[in-house]
Amino acid sequence: MAKDVADMRKEYSAKGLDEIDMPKEPMKLFQQWFDEACSSKMHEPNAMCLSTADGTGRPSARIVLLKKFDDRGFVWYTNYESRKSDDLTVNPNACLTFWWGELERQIRIEGAVEKVSAQESDAYFNSRPKGSQIGAWTSDQSRPVADRTALEEKETTLKAKYESQEVVQRPPHWGGWRISPTYVEFWKGRQSRLHDRLAYTRESGAKNWKMERLQP
Repeated sequence: MAKDVADMRKEYSAKGLDEIDMPKEPMKLFQQWFDEACSSKMHEPNAMCLSTADGTGRPSARIVLLKKFDDRGFVWYTNYESRKSDDLTVNPNACLTFWWGELERQIRIEGAVEKVSAQESDAYFNSRPKGSQIGAWTSDQSRPVADRTALEEKETTLKAKYESQEVVQRPPHWGGWRISPTYVEFWKGRQSRLHDRLAYTRESGAKNWKMERLQP
C-alpha cells in the first residue's frame, strides 16, 4: 500500500541561522550557499523555480537554470515568445525559488525583471554547444506542435543548414532576463518545524538592505 502523503515528514537538524553571523547584504550569503550547494554534488544546484503572473494576475511557474548572478541580479535565458516571456512583458515582476533539500535550505528572490543586453545574450549564446544553439532555432517554445516527429524533422533540417557553418547566430527571439532583487529570503529547516527565516529587503534603487527574522 502506498504511503499516505500526510504521514511523509522529515525532522530537520538543530543547526540554524543566527542574525549575528549574517552579512549586511544578501549576495554574499547567496554566493556562500550556492558554492556549498555546488560542492555537495547535488544535481543541478543552479535549477530554480521561476514564478510569473500574466496581466490578469494568473500565476505560472516552471524550473529554469540560473546562468549568471552578480550585484545587478540573477540571469536566465529563454525564448522571448514563450509563456514566461509573455508574462514578464506585461507584468515585469517575478520570483525565483531555490530548493536545496540535501542542505535543508531554500532561497526566495523577488524583484523587477528586464531583458539583458543583446551583447550579453550573444556572449552566452555563443558559449552554448552547437546542438543547443540549433535547439533554440528549432523550438517555438510554448506553442503547440503536431507530434514529436514534426519537431525532430525541423531539427534535422536546421542541422543540415548549419552543418558547414562554424557560427550559429542567436535567434532574435531568444535571450536573457535579469531579476533585480528587492527581497531575498533565506530559509533553513529546524527541529519541530520552527524553521529559521531571515529576510533582506530594500526599496527599488536603494543601496542598503534591511534584515529581519520572520516566524516560520
